[in-house]
Amino acid sequence: MAISDLIADSLTRIRNAQRAMHENVEVNNNSVIDSILKIMKSEGFIQNYVLYKDGFKNMAKIELKYYQNKPVIRGIERISKPGKRIYRKVEEIDSAYNNIGINIFSTSKGIMTGKEARLKKMGGEYICKVW
Repeated sequence: MAISDLIADSLTRIRNAQRAMHENVEVNNNSVIDSILKIMKSEGFIQNYVLYKDGFKNMAKIELKYYQNKPVIRGIERISKPGKRIYRKVEEIDSAYNNIGINIFSTSKGIMTGKEARLKKMGGEYICKVW
């Protein structure tokens, strides 16, 4: 079965695996997912991830992170969807959950956090938020 929204599918797999207390989860991969995973790793939401090829599919194996037997990722939400794209100007970018979480944006200079986008004075498509 073809997946129409690879980002939403990946975020849902991460959310479900985290709630089920799995050590790791596998998701389909592309350049956007890779950039989102880099941000999530640098911000401390996941421990690590490894990219590999499974036949003709690009995959990513994500090592989930826990603190005191509780998931580090409390919530993960897809904002902009294929049927309804959400864009934000630089002035409209705010912090996610009082700086506890992160916003992830796709800008003309690549995928970055909301904080980076504000510093670079760039708006873009509001992909998701993680807290």
